[in-house]
Amino acid sequence: MTVSRYFHAVLFAASLALAICSAPALAQKLGPDGAPNPTASSVQEQQLLNELSRIEGRIDVPDRKAAVLIQPAGRMWDYFHEVLLHWGAAIVILGTLLLLAVAYIALGKLPIKEGRSGLKLVRFKAIERFSHWLTATSFVLLGLTGLNITFGKFVLLPVIGPEAFTAVSEVSKYVHNFVSFAFVVGLVLIAVIFVKDNFFQRVDIEWVKQGGGFIASKHAPAGRFNLGEKLVFWLSLGAGLAISVSGFLLLFPFSVTGIFGMQIALVIHAAVAALFIALILGHIYIGTLGMEGAFEAMGTGEVDLNWAKEHHDRWAEEQIAKGNGPKSPLATPAE
Repeated sequence: MTVSRYFHAVLFAASLALAICSAPALAQKLGPDGAPNPTASSVQEQQLLNELSRIEGRIDVPDRKAAVLIQPAGRMWDYFHEVLLHWGAAIVILGTLLLLAVAYIALGKLPIKEGRSGLKLVRFKAIERFSHWLTATSFVLLGLTGLNITFGKFVLLPVIGPEAFTAVSEVSKYVHNFVSFAFVVGLVLIAVIFVKDNFFQRVDIEWVKQGGGFIASKHAPAGRFNLGEKLVFWLSLGAGLAISVSGFLLLFPFSVTGIFGMQIALVIHAAVAALFIALILGHIYIGTLGMEGAFEAMGTGEVDLNWAKEHHDRWAEEQIAKGNGPKSPLATPAE
């Protein structure tokens, strides 16, 4: 046998072995009738995704990030957005509502122990109430529209149908985007106006020792804001800053960061927003259903003298010493 014939024999044997080995794979790609099976390669594609953590395509546009088809952070982000966020936010928000309902059933609205005196102290000026209600109103709108983004397709879509849900979601998106600017303005005003009254002081320790006003036999002293209100202030300020920064990164995508940074911004924005909503639900409860006379502070700007002595005695004493009250609601201005 010449060298040429020997080479051809080896090549034929190798080709025959290759055909035998590839026969099962070819059979998988063909259906029972011998026609090609378009889904036969799906398992191989999944194996490819498992082996190659980052897959990019070819593009002609200058924006190179558009070539990224899939990457590890993207899969983690998708799991967070479609699983962890839905369960986590639902547990946090619904759990908070359940706890507040239990508190109301067990305690009811906490009354003013000494009853109303009929005398008023000015607690919040007009600019202070404006900053509060600007922030509060914008927060409620942002919260509702944000919840629609997260839960709308599960809760609202089955009720109102796809056409109405599309219209609601489109309006919600614009409301969420533009109201965010009002929220930031209100947050800055609140920080500037109230920061001086929210630094921790020695009286806050005494407030904790006396049970924070939840023990009927003890009196918890406090200045203009007690420790609980100060914690709400600082937590709200921190959460507001976090959702504002992350929100603007999402509002102006890829202007500061890349794909991974955008994913991190959305995780922070959604997670902090859920916790922030739970915090404000507790704040709303205490200011409305939970405590008699509390809503008047931000509603009219004035509180009953007995309420002030019961919850903010140090502040009430300071106001009286400065000649800022109390006043009778029936008093007429001096001529």
